[in-house]
Amino acid sequence: MKLFISYLILIIIPIFIFGYIANTILVDSYRKQMNNNLAGTLQQIQDNIMYKLEDTQRITDLLYFDEKLPIQLQSYEEGWVNYQITKDYLLPKFRQVLDSTNRETWLTVFLVDEKFPEIYNVFNNVDPLKIKGRFFDVRYVRSIENKQWYRNFPEEDYSKTMQWRQIEDDAEYGRISLLRRLVDTKKPTNLKTVGFMRVSVYLSDIFQSVDYNKMGTGSVLLITGADNRVLYASGKNSPMYGSNWDKINVKDHAVISKQLQTEEWKLSALVPNTIIERETRKINILTLVICFMSFIVISIVAFGVSRFFSTRVSKVVSVLRLFQQGDFHKRVHYRGKDEFSMIATSLNKLGEQTEHLIEEVYVTKLKKKEAELEILQAQINPHFLYNTLSSISRLAKFGEVDKQHQMVMNLAKFYRLSLNEGQSIISIYKELEQVQAYIDIQQVKYGDRMNVQFDVDSDIVSFMTVKLILQPFIENVLEHAWCGDRIHIRVTGRMTEDCIIFQVMDDGNGMSSDMVNILSDPHMEANRGYGTRNVNDRLQLHYGKDYGVTLHSLLGIGTTVTIRIPKHRRQTPKSREMK
Repeated sequence: MKLFISYLILIIIPIFIFGYIANTILVDSYRKQMNNNLAGTLQQIQDNIMYKLEDTQRITDLLYFDEKLPIQLQSYEEGWVNYQITKDYLLPKFRQVLDSTNRETWLTVFLVDEKFPEIYNVFNNVDPLKIKGRFFDVRYVRSIENKQWYRNFPEEDYSKTMQWRQIEDDAEYGRISLLRRLVDTKKPTNLKTVGFMRVSVYLSDIFQSVDYNKMGTGSVLLITGADNRVLYASGKNSPMYGSNWDKINVKDHAVISKQLQTEEWKLSALVPNTIIERETRKINILTLVICFMSFIVISIVAFGVSRFFSTRVSKVVSVLRLFQQGDFHKRVHYRGKDEFSMIATSLNKLGEQTEHLIEEVYVTKLKKKEAELEILQAQINPHFLYNTLSSISRLAKFGEVDKQHQMVMNLAKFYRLSLNEGQSIISIYKELEQVQAYIDIQQVKYGDRMNVQFDVDSDIVSFMTVKLILQPFIENVLEHAWCGDRIHIRVTGRMTEDCIIFQVMDDGNGMSSDMVNILSDPHMEANRGYGTRNVNDRLQLHYGKDYGVTLHSLLGIGTTVTIRIPKHRRQTPKSREMK
């Protein structure tokens, strides 16, 4: 019971503490994530509203920044000339401006110069945006001079002065208007007003993206103006148009607001707390269920363990764990002749016998690997020796003594380096020296038709490697890769963090992917890809399966052989290398 109670104290209490911490973190994380999602949605809505506002402003820009329009609107003639200007320039210009958008838009241009004719429609309490085929009115400024909204319009600041306001019958038909002057910029320090623009659009068009469904069930989206009154609302039980923000009941709601950049409007979202609480409640319930189930399971396990096991069993288990990890040196001893003593004796004998068997198997495998390695080392194809002797014979026959002497010396050097006093591990420097000796032999035979370049980091020459890992691949190139009268070979050597990588590249005829697979398959027929498999097998016998040879080739392009070896600075005893 002491073990059981201590087990509960040490395990169960931390579980509930960690459960509480995890629950707090999850709830806070969810709240932050939800707030981020709501803020992101609100930002998208804001961006859509700003796009609609800027698109409407663009319509007025087409008239405001037209330098020709103020000239036409300041005519010094009457009658036919002004009629022609109106017909041939003004009306097409206004229609062209409205045609630049596919939204429902109404344009009213108020002219200062009354020499031009007025062109307007009488709507008789009908929304002009609902009338097909009518898009704009041309009126005189004097028709709005006494209007309060016109008299309160701010002084002109070039390109900046404009207002979004609900004037005249805008509120009745759910519209809003962009108000802006038309000015003559001939004298930049004294801008002259030549007209006034009013572009009316529906609030539902500007605030089309203001949809409460994007924020969740029960949410409300509001647009409030500079006077803090509601311009537009979306959502069930949303406040009426013109309601004061201060009188809106925001209790039990999370409020997120964003100020629109163009106007003194504010976009606000009222999200019911129940949406957040509903999800956090799920997290709380899930945490409690997990903690409770963990308590039950751990209590049952603790009771069983504390009842049926003891310190002696713990010792036996510890020894078995060491055996499982491969350590068979540990022994356990009990006094007496009970069952635990019998288990301890059996475990001790098992450990001794297993350790002895492992040692025997290990030595056997070492000897087997040594034998396989020696066989592979002895199987390196020396057929180039016959070709070299034939070349020496021809040189002797034709009396080229110097070349004959050079080839014999290179051949001797090659085999001296190959034998290496019976050692299979040599320095990379000697490996490169041996390759150079082989190339010198072949250079006599092929002359300028063969070009070999070395690009090897000087840092790697002091490391050790299995011998004859490069020469077989250069030999393969000279035997099988010719694609014309000349062949180019490039040998590179680089050091990475954990290994050394050699590459032998040629610009020969290359191989198909099927041929590459055949040469790389250790189970294919022995008369194909022998050199590649020989080098690969020797490297893997020495260093393991993480190292060896890989091929990459394209027909008509060439072949690249990659050789991967570990970084060993000096030769170690053969048994240690194979291990």
